Amino acid sequence: MTVTSALTAFALVALLMTLVPGVDTALILRSAMTRGRSDAMVAALGISTGVFIWGIAAAAGASAVLAASHLAYQILTYAGAAYLVFLGGQMIYRSFRKKEVEAIKVEVSRSKWRNFTTGMITNLLNPKIGVFYIATIPQFTPADTNALLMGIALATVHVLLTLAWATVLIIGVKLAGRWLSSARSVTWMDRITGTVLVGFGVKVALSRP
Repeated sequence: MTVTSALTAFALVALLMTLVPGVDTALILRSAMTRGRSDAMVAALGISTGVFIWGIAAAAGASAVLAASHLAYQILTYAGAAYLVFLGGQMIYRSFRKKEVEAIKVEVSRSKWRNFTTGMITNLLNPKIGVFYIATIPQFTPADTNALLMGIALATVHVLLTLAWATVLIIGVKLAGRWLSSARSVTWMDRITGTVLVGFGVKVALSRP
């Protein structure tokens, strides 16, 4: 297996993982609807940063420790689950308060940084991304290739795919036009996104390593 063929094969696996609807998709769609394209792309950059950090950590062997230590895995799992439930619950709560819904549409100054950190932390607190990398990096690292550099290359491929898919989602929201920018749509998007986050958080908390 050459480096080129390894990157190509990994890209197919990572693409399937990227296209599966989940928390990342919900966060990007919500940002695009409530704050606009630039904020949604910032959220996507935060998500990609989390993915990239996991890729480097896995290549450096940090995720091997995570996979070997049941306690470490459980701590990270419960921390991630709690964060998702809190984030989702906050969105649902805000969606039922008219003043909060109106504030969402005019909130600008801190929204980009908040979107970035939310996307990044959501991914960093998801140990299954680390497990994904530790399972795939050895399979897509050709013999006599530096594992760390190859891990960085694989993570870069995953990041590019994530950003490309985020762009498609953001364009889709733009094409939907005014309907998605209405206060009612924003309210329901917050409720849907919040429910997805809470549900995913509960699922993570109840999952087995």
